[in-house]
Amino acid sequence: MPKIRVLIVDDSVVMRRMITEVLSLDPDIEVVGSAPDGRIALQKVPQVNPDIITMDVEMPGMNGIETVRELRKTHPKLPVIMFSTLTARGADATFDALAAGAADYVTKPANVGSVTEGLSRLATELIPKIKVHCRRTLPAANPTAAPSCRVSKAQAPAPGATAQRPDILCIGTSTGGPNALADIFSAITMPLPVPIVIVQHMPPLFTRMLAERLGKGSRTRFMEGEEGMPVEPGAVYIAPGGLHMEVRRIGTRVAIHLHEGPPENSCRPAVDVLFRSVAIVYGRGTLGVVLTGMGQDGLHGCHVIREQGGHVLAQDKETSVVWGMPGFVANAGLADRILPLPLVAPELIRRLARPAVAGSPPSTPRLQPA
Repeated sequence: MPKIRVLIVDDSVVMRRMITEVLSLDPDIEVVGSAPDGRIALQKVPQVNPDIITMDVEMPGMNGIETVRELRKTHPKLPVIMFSTLTARGADATFDALAAGAADYVTKPANVGSVTEGLSRLATELIPKIKVHCRRTLPAANPTAAPSCRVSKAQAPAPGATAQRPDILCIGTSTGGPNALADIFSAITMPLPVPIVIVQHMPPLFTRMLAERLGKGSRTRFMEGEEGMPVEPGAVYIAPGGLHMEVRRIGTRVAIHLHEGPPENSCRPAVDVLFRSVAIVYGRGTLGVVLTGMGQDGLHGCHVIREQGGHVLAQDKETSVVWGMPGFVANAGLADRILPLPLVAPELIRRLARPAVAGSPPSTPRLQPA
């Protein structure tokens, strides 16, 4: 089987050497070239024909964001993994790069005890992402074909089973999630009648920046979850990086609970942790949504949602950056519907426009179906 061909783009000689050293340890990967800036990288792409590119966000001359934009004009499907710093500036630039067409990102090793530890962490984060992005093969988009959805056959709900509006919406996502969330919430322009809780696999600081970005120009309140924060209709709570987020009923109200429990599925925050807590508190009033992402985080949580009488939607393979998380849910027969990304928002609007279940807490004005 041919090796995965990688082009490394970074203005730091040290980083180029470190990345090369890490990737050379994997027998399935071959570093076919390197470049110190975006302009040279664009010249090298047709020469070395890489399968994937790793690219620094901040570089002199043509930075990583500008390079991705130029690359997309000639190579719309070539995966690019950005290297970012764990700073507000680095997070902001990373979101810009993802919006420009980058497939994924990793954070540069920082505050590690030794060079060996830094290399190990880099290998753990980077190599699996390279292999996932180079393994996926998506059919070419057909602009004339209308998006379609399908019902999961294994556990399709009985007719009328979802006639009532859910009491809460919980969303889990990872790779490709920021753009997917932006697409969904930009299509929902009315105040939401239920609370929304989200796990997006991201490090600390990045999740706060994500909440700020999603909230710009929106009538919906987006915030990073905080301990004890009341869970209210019309608000979106994003789990902070590095902490698990749950919901807990305290008397007559529901509040956010954060903790540093062990990672699940190598993740903290984990979708499973959030989904389980939501299903326990809201029961059949739970609507879970699993969007694009690596791994299988969310699978167990969706089992619990279905066991409690709730419902699940999953993004389809064709529109997912990586069909890992939603793929596991769909293949387990846990999804009521498997939807392309453009149909997720209309489906949510349709469900949230239904009458509330008798005895549900007061809500904001109802949405009107699109």
